[in-house]
Amino acid sequence: MGQPTHAPTRTDWWRSAVIYQVYVRSFADGDGDGTGDLAGVRARLPYLAELGVDALWFNPWYLSPMKDGGYDVADYRVIDPAFGTLAEAEKLIAEAGELGIRTIVDIVPNHVSDQHPWFRAALAAGPGSPERELFHFRPGRGPHGELPPNDWPSQFVGSAEPVWTRLADGDWYLHLFTPEQPDLNWAHPAVRREHEDILRFWFERGVAGVRIDSAALLAKDPQLPDFVAGRDPNPFLDRDELHDIYRSWRAVADEYGGIFVGEVWLPDPERFARYLRPDELHTAFNFSFLSCPWDARRLRTSIDDTLAEHAPVGAPATWVLCNHDVTRTVTRYGREDTGFDFATKAFGTPADLALGTRRARAAALLSLALPGAVYVYQGEELGLPEADIPLDRIEDPMHFRSGGTDPGRDGCRVPLPWAADAPYAGFGGEPWLPQPADWPSYAADRQAADPGSMLHLYREAIRRRPVFGDGPLTWLPAPEGVLAFTRAEGALCVVNLADRPFDLPEHTELLVSSAPLDSEGRLPKDTAVWLRA
Repeated sequence: MGQPTHAPTRTDWWRSAVIYQVYVRSFADGDGDGTGDLAGVRARLPYLAELGVDALWFNPWYLSPMKDGGYDVADYRVIDPAFGTLAEAEKLIAEAGELGIRTIVDIVPNHVSDQHPWFRAALAAGPGSPERELFHFRPGRGPHGELPPNDWPSQFVGSAEPVWTRLADGDWYLHLFTPEQPDLNWAHPAVRREHEDILRFWFERGVAGVRIDSAALLAKDPQLPDFVAGRDPNPFLDRDELHDIYRSWRAVADEYGGIFVGEVWLPDPERFARYLRPDELHTAFNFSFLSCPWDARRLRTSIDDTLAEHAPVGAPATWVLCNHDVTRTVTRYGREDTGFDFATKAFGTPADLALGTRRARAAALLSLALPGAVYVYQGEELGLPEADIPLDRIEDPMHFRSGGTDPGRDGCRVPLPWAADAPYAGFGGEPWLPQPADWPSYAADRQAADPGSMLHLYREAIRRRPVFGDGPLTWLPAPEGVLAFTRAEGALCVVNLADRPFDLPEHTELLVSSAPLDSEGRLPKDTAVWLRA
């Protein structure tokens, strides 16, 4: 189909874009069955255009048994019937493009669903078959093959479950996540060819980019040795073979003018930057900033480190406060520990939502003022808190694989409130996850009419964001606890995390403020402003 003629033409849009993350299942329900769908997204495109975003990133919308929220894909060329059809997806891509909004799709190359035709064929074919070579099938260890082939740890944080499952025929297969998500063998040329074809399939339908899930996990040591902490190279993470894969992908993307964003969790900045070389991925998610506590010194360090990591390869940074896996910003910033770590998630952690909201408003202005691209997870623009999900309604496998100690990720995936006075806050039918009783108070229609709302703040900030231009960040002198910087002559961002009000620098105009100044015109604690000098 090629690039649609209505698509915006700026080729470097991704370097400074505001990208809105759509978790389709929870965005808007167009057919009233309680599950968000593409019809619901299409109906809300005017809302997204008014918000001012440049692109939409969709979590997987493909055919899936939904054992892991759609990250167990059975067919990349079929839209899951719960969400709609391929024709509807093509309409959505085109209609968004007409509004100047690009589309980014999500692929999960490390694994597929156990319902994928390849895996079903591998099960049927039996040990030693060519079909099993597409995955990691191995005989077990021990006198009777009763022990797993190795001792690799699960990639679901907090899970002690094995990453190997034994079949009745004696073979074991590898799954770094759930048993329903068998890992592909990326040393097999057919796996590489298939994924390049999948990329072309979606680029030809007009998508502007692809987000790559678990991007550093694909390649495995062919010997599948036991895991030894600290051993270099790691047998399944950040292996050098990956870069040849992504160079091939980049060639495909360049045919269509498409871009990549990788989910790359790596502590080593030099190795992280390798994925962003000019012939590999365009961008990668910045997890340092996402997990950083609400602390001026640590935020500044995270910002400086992020910019330094990206500078050698000339790639833009990305900034995000929350996503579909992470505790919502309002709740996290209202807790005693304002950072984020999967390993510390627990039930019943108290949060001051008024304080968290104030900080989340300031953080929105901070993130939107930084150089690079910004990702906004759906509902963050409404200031939604993390929801408490009743135990009998939790669906996330992370909860079950932790033995019930981890509350899971469903609390940030509750369906959105659109209309305060409508059933189920205007989402559609009875939602697949229960909405809290106070959800209507966060509804988009109510916030649209309130100039002091979180929605109004996001709309205004995104509208005025170009005032910062494309320049680098320059820190300005400021007391401890205050972050102040400029990126373009005459435009400043100031964030006060100190315990006392801050006297603003000289300026001619206050462009946006996350909260009112005090009676003496000073910047209160946990408040951010954009100023024109």
